[in-house]
Amino acid sequence: MLKASRIPGTFDIALLLTLAVIAAAWIFTIPENQSTWIYGGEVLKYWKKGFWELLEFTMQMVLILVLGHALALTKPIGSLLDILIKNVSSNTSAVLTTGFTAMVAGYFNWGFGLIIGAVLAVKIARKCHESSVPINYPLVGASAYLGMMVWHGGLSGSAPLKVAESNHFLVDIVGTIPVSLTIFSPFNMIANGILLLVMLVVLYGLSKRKFSKTFKVPDIKTQNTYDTDKKGLLLGLVMVVLAVVDLFYSVESGSANIDLNYINFLLFGLGLVFYQSLKGFVAGVGVAIQGAVDIILQFPLYAGILGIMKYSGLLEQLSLGLIHLGGANLFPLLTFLSAALFNLFIPSGGGQWAIQGPIIMQAIQDLALDPADMVMVFAFGDQVSNMLQPFWALPLLSLTGLPVKELFKYTSLFFVCGFLVFGLCIWFGL
Repeated sequence: MLKASRIPGTFDIALLLTLAVIAAAWIFTIPENQSTWIYGGEVLKYWKKGFWELLEFTMQMVLILVLGHALALTKPIGSLLDILIKNVSSNTSAVLTTGFTAMVAGYFNWGFGLIIGAVLAVKIARKCHESSVPINYPLVGASAYLGMMVWHGGLSGSAPLKVAESNHFLVDIVGTIPVSLTIFSPFNMIANGILLLVMLVVLYGLSKRKFSKTFKVPDIKTQNTYDTDKKGLLLGLVMVVLAVVDLFYSVESGSANIDLNYINFLLFGLGLVFYQSLKGFVAGVGVAIQGAVDIILQFPLYAGILGIMKYSGLLEQLSLGLIHLGGANLFPLLTFLSAALFNLFIPSGGGQWAIQGPIIMQAIQDLALDPADMVMVFAFGDQVSNMLQPFWALPLLSLTGLPVKELFKYTSLFFVCGFLVFGLCIWFGL
């Protein structure tokens, strides 16, 4: 298992980033003829002012993880996975089934895809063990993590869903950007389609390689045992129907009004329907909420960082610096690279968007670049380096029982493949 002492603490990193931004603002944005120490106090006030400005965004991120995770633990989903693994009879079919399912589920919701992939990997491993079918369990487990390489371009993508809201925190800069121009744009759909095909080919090739080491497969329970509760089921059905009707009318009017609140409303309703009881739903959410602790605690820190950059003028300086560094031709690639790099320090895509989004959107105002495309460029960078990010792999490692070195020897290769696919799509697509 991955030792906690070897993993950079995400809360510690958030604190270090806070101190770094405070120092940068203190040094580079101090007005002329103002006392250094007095201005240091002003910078701290900027931090305090911004600390609670992303509370709505924080709650949205918590719910999209928790509700997706809870949905993955329901009995109907467990039954669906049992159907999917019926025809798994070889290492190749085990790897391809896990990888494809994880990517499709990750496109729907990142928390859902992460847990579905892990549960599926364990189910397949146990079935193959009982059937005496040898499989490369680390490769199957790594394939289960692939949903995290497509999630930000999917239906739970933090950045594209946030900018689709009428009152998001960057609305004064870029206005409202509907998901028809981001998640459902040809640019995003083609890039994801190419990535899916490439990864299936890569998984097929890897599955044909020799393997020898065996690993113990843990037990896992995914089904709830609660009796049907008519109140919970009825409420869930009402919510799902309202979501479907709202989607139908928004599409008819050409607005495609899908944002974070819409997705969370739909997930809430689906959770009640799939658990079929309030008690079961509450229990499932109780299990899933444990994975949201870091988001709850760290988002105020990210909001404070954004407050410092916004109110001190550091945000504008960074934007101008990026413009001068790359210009319109190289700026998209620089954005992609920086998003991939910063994701290693800020695991939350939502938290990362809160910090990088204002810099990117401010900079493109002078570069005549499409803000919708740049939102997806950021999303591509954020999601591809998840293949190197141990933070979100922890739930998968816990459920599968795999050592981290066995997982990352494959996901590092997935990173290279995804990096090339997205990089080429950005270069030729913008």
